[in-house]
Amino acid sequence: AAAALRVVAMAAPSFLLAKLESSTQTHKELTFRLADPDVNSDVKEFQRISKALGELTPVVDMYARYLEAQGELAEAKEMVRDAAGDLEMEAMAREEAAVLVGEMDKLEERMTMELLPKDPLDEKNIMLEIRAGTGGDEAGIWAGDLYRMYTRYALTEGWKATVLSCTTADAGGYKEIVVELVGSSVYSQLKWEAGVHRVQRVPATESQGRIQTSTATVAIMPEVDEVEVKIDDKDIELTTARSGGAGGQNVNKVETAVDLVHKPTGIRIFCTEERSQLKNRIRAMQILRSKLFELQQAEQSAEISGRRKAQVGTGSRSEKIRTYNYKDSRVSDHRVQQNFPLDNFMDGNIFPAIGACQAMEQREKLEELNADLSSIV
Repeated sequence: AAAALRVVAMAAPSFLLAKLESSTQTHKELTFRLADPDVNSDVKEFQRISKALGELTPVVDMYARYLEAQGELAEAKEMVRDAAGDLEMEAMAREEAAVLVGEMDKLEERMTMELLPKDPLDEKNIMLEIRAGTGGDEAGIWAGDLYRMYTRYALTEGWKATVLSCTTADAGGYKEIVVELVGSSVYSQLKWEAGVHRVQRVPATESQGRIQTSTATVAIMPEVDEVEVKIDDKDIELTTARSGGAGGQNVNKVETAVDLVHKPTGIRIFCTEERSQLKNRIRAMQILRSKLFELQQAEQSAEISGRRKAQVGTGSRSEKIRTYNYKDSRVSDHRVQQNFPLDNFMDGNIFPAIGACQAMEQREKLEELNADLSSIV
C-alpha cells in the first residue's frame, strides 16, 4: 500500500475562516447593491459602494483560490491512496500536493494581511512641518538637512513638494518650514516620521571639534478639506504685511503676506510664499486646517494609548524617534531598534526605516486581529 501522504497544509485558524466567509458574503451583497438602479442614480453612493467592493475584491479572490486549492489538495491525497504501487503516479501526486500546500500557506499569509484594519488617512497628501529644536544655530542647519532628505525621498516617489511657509535661520537652514507633499499614499509612508530627530555631530561653527547634540521636530499633518475640519470666521484674526524675499519690486510694495491667528488654540501662521494675498490666505487656512486636525488626532490617540500603548510609537511631536550619529555614520531608529547607514539615509533613502515601522505595525495589528476574532468564535 502507498505510504500516507505526509505533506499537509496548516489548517487556517477558524477565526480567519469566519472572517473570510463574512467578507465573501459582504462582497456578494455589495455586488448586488451596485446593480440597483437607485444606487446607480446616486453618484456618491455608487462611488462609496464601488470603493468598498474594490477593497474587498482582492481578499475575496484569494479566498476563492484558497478553497479551490483545498479541493485540489484533497484530490491529490486521493491519487496517492489510489496509486496502488504505481510509483510514478504517486510521485506526481505528492509533488502536486507539495506545490498546493505552499500556495495555500502563502495565500493564508496574504489574506491575513489584507484583513488587517486600514488607516483611513493613508491615502491622503500631507503638510510636512520641520521646526528647529534645541542646539542654537546648528538646530536650524539640521532642520534644513532634514528638509533636503525628505524632498529627495519625495523625488524618488514621484511626489510633488511645494513650500507653503518658511522662516530661514541666520546661520543657514530653517527655524521652521512647512511643505505640502502631493502624491500616492504619502501619509501611509511619512506618518512614521513624526517626532523628534536628534543629531550628534561636530557643527560647522564649532572650532574645537566638539560633538554637539541638536534636535529638530517633525510633524506630519494629513491634508483635510473644509468638511472634515470646520473653522468659525470669528475665531480667526487676520492681518496683512509686506513680504520679504525673492519676487522683485511687487513683493515689497504690496501687502501680500498673511499673518493668521486662530484665537481658540493660539496657532499662528505667517504665509509669504505665494505672490498674491488671496493665495497666501488660502494656503494659511489650508495649514490651519491640517494643524487643527492634528490636534484632534492627538486627542484621539491619547484616549487610545490610555488603553493600549502602540509598540511602534505614539506619532507625537515630543517623541524622540531617531538619532543621527555622524561620528559612527549611523542612524538609529529607537522604535524598531535598528540601525541604518547615515549617508544613504541623508540622500533620501529612508524607506528601510519606514518599512521596518510598517512591519512592526502589521505585527501589532495581527495580534489585535487574532485576539478580537478569537473572542467571537
